Amino acid sequence: MTPPVPTVLVLDADPPPRLGQLTGRARIVRTDAAGLAARLPAADVLLVWDFASRAVREAWPGPGPRPRWVHTASAGVDHLMSPELAASDTVVTNARGVFDEPIAEYVAALVLALAKDLPRTLDLQRERTWRHREARRVAGTRACVVGSGPIGRAIVRTLKALGVTTALVGRVPRTGIHGPEDLDRLMSRADWVIAAAPLTEQTHGMFDARRFGVMQPSACFINVGRGPLVDEDALVQALTSRWIAAAALDVFATEPLPADSPLWGAPGLVVSPHMSGDTVGWQDDLADQFVELYERWAAGRSLLNVVDKKRGYVPGH
Repeated sequence: MTPPVPTVLVLDADPPPRLGQLTGRARIVRTDAAGLAARLPAADVLLVWDFASRAVREAWPGPGPRPRWVHTASAGVDHLMSPELAASDTVVTNARGVFDEPIAEYVAALVLALAKDLPRTLDLQRERTWRHREARRVAGTRACVVGSGPIGRAIVRTLKALGVTTALVGRVPRTGIHGPEDLDRLMSRADWVIAAAPLTEQTHGMFDARRFGVMQPSACFINVGRGPLVDEDALVQALTSRWIAAAALDVFATEPLPADSPLWGAPGLVVSPHMSGDTVGWQDDLADQFVELYERWAAGRSLLNVVDKKRGYVPGH
């Protein structure tokens, strides 16, 4: 007798993933957040396509069987990792590898834009004001990149190509990577402090008033990691008080960023809508990655990008 075709439950978002390659090899069932809990027990695999949703955290503790494998179309997993999921035998994978180079390019663009004062140039153009200024050189500056995963390492490679001296900080010190005990010292010397760390209990709120006080008045802060890495009120205070020169945030504690957030008006702050990794065709890249992982899973081979559910990220980097 032919074995049943596995059921892949997709927590959908618009546009939905293109999974035509799985026709005949998987039964695709789509759901929104409201229907997730009812459909989880019948699923063999859960694809979290709507990676902004926290529906998995809320639905997972319910009754009945749970999927053997969960894949999220994102680098971060904090949005889905409930204690029950962390304690289960379910394998969790992420989209490691899809966003590394695009985010590194975005960080480089921000570094160049801030160094050359491009936001102010565009403001002055809209005002039809001719105001000559002096810009900063990028080559020869120092960057402290926090987060030693693939994204952090890609940022380091890209900034080095611009002549920036880089220091990479990770959870554990090893060759070429500093440990957390070096962070304050490295931040105090950096022209660019770049957050690219996963969100864990240890990293939540790590960029607070004390850390912004450690930075040089001429330094700039960039966050492309997770929003809750940053105490946003402390960052507004740091910018308003000129403790630091400028900042750029692509991720926020609440997304979309509320219209009444003080971040919108903070002096020297560039706000972007969580787009640093989203290049043309990125959703197709994510769908292709899932199909490749599904083929490994269906063949009984070991999966790639397996998340350590206690740590909250893929280990080994």
